Parts: sequence; C-alpha cells; structure tokens
Amino acid sequence: MHVQLFGTCLVDTFFPEVGEAVVRIFDRFGVAFTFPKGQTCCGQPAYNAGYIPEAKGAAEHFLSVFGGSSDPIVTPSGSCATMVRHHYPELFRDDPEKLRAAEQVAGRVYELSQFLVNILRVHETNLTGSGTMTYHSSCHLTRTLGVTREPLALIKALKGAEFVPMPDATRCCGFGGMFMAKLPEISMAIADDKAESIIASGADTVTGCDCGCLMNIADALRKRGSSVRVKHIAELVAEGL
Repeated sequence: MHVQLFGTCLVDTFFPEVGEAVVRIFDRFGVAFTFPKGQTCCGQPAYNAGYIPEAKGAAEHFLSVFGGSSDPIVTPSGSCATMVRHHYPELFRDDPEKLRAAEQVAGRVYELSQFLVNILRVHETNLTGSGTMTYHSSCHLTRTLGVTREPLALIKALKGAEFVPMPDATRCCGFGGMFMAKLPEISMAIADDKAESIIASGADTVTGCDCGCLMNIADALRKRGSSVRVKHIAELVAEGL
C-alpha cells in the first residue's frame, strides 16, 4: 500500500515527534509513503477567520500538490482532515472544474486513526501500553468528521494500559484555531475546565488526535503543576509497537 502523508503546520513547526511516530507506524505495517515537499497549510486558519480568498489560495495549492493521484492522503489531524474533506468542496462549489478536483482529493483523505483502524486494522495487532489513559474528543474530529470509535479502539487495544473515561470528554478544549489567538482569555478559561476534567479522570496520560487541542491542554495542565502526560495518539501507538 502507498499513501501520501500530509504533515500539517503544527506537526511541522511544534510537534515533529508526532510526524516521526506516524512514520514508525507506517514502517511497522509496511505502508510506503511519500511526503510531498510542496505541501503547506491547508487553509483552515484563513477559512475560520473568514478570509475566503486566502483560504481558496491555500486550497488550490493543496490540490496542485496532492492531486493527480489515487493514493490515500493520511494526516494526523482531525481538523485538517475536516477542512479538506468538507470545506474544500464548499469553497469551489461555483467552479465546476476545481470542484471536481476538490471532491477527488477530499474523497482520499483519512484522519490517522481512521486509517489505522479501518484500513490497516492496527487495533487488532499486538500493541502494548502502560498506565492509565484518558481521551479528549476534539470538536472537528467528532462533530464534523464523525470520528468517534476509531481513537478509542486504538487506546483500548494497548495491552497493559487501562482506559478511563474523561468527564465531559467531548467538550471543547478552547483551542479552536483562530479562537485561541483572538480570544486567549476565554480560550484558557475553557482549557482550565478541560484540565480539571482530565485530572478528575485519574489518568496519568491524556491523548487526542489534534495537536492544537493537545497544545492548549498541555499548557493548562502545566499551569496547574500536573504530571499528566499529553501525547498524540500516534505517539502512543508508536510506543506500543
């Protein structure tokens, strides 16, 4: 199997260890991949902020980089997968040619846990883990992309680890992309509530599928002096190989 890897801005800039974990997983399960060097932002920050022409520009570039192939496009981000899968067709709904290209690319996009569970069946292999883990269900992944089962399947497959539910797991962490930058006080108040839920779970590790959420959560936990580990789900799976 061959895939295209879309790394995302946050992984490239702040969380290279997540990208490295994805590569280790691919290597372990025999997935050949290319990392198109021309890839940039998917355009989600501009789109969320209402800068539609700028979002279209980023989307057009994405289509030029990832188009012309039938390979799955895998990304360790529910929010970026949502942007390409759901919002690219909206951006080009009045341009038939670009709409066809957007729909073709959108149909090939998988958020990482979707790909690992539904295509590779990684949760049915001999994964290991340790300690207690809880899961933050991020907004775009859950509400727009509809991914709820797959991350939990991966976590529960880590033999030796215990999954503990988080109170209000589906409540927003306060990141929200541009929301965090424009309204930081409100963002951090929401993140504080999320941190309280994580601590209340009693878990020693919290995981999720979006680096933005995990960055906000890690900051809120750090301010409390909490020792809870914050790990992207790709890192936990890679640790368990």
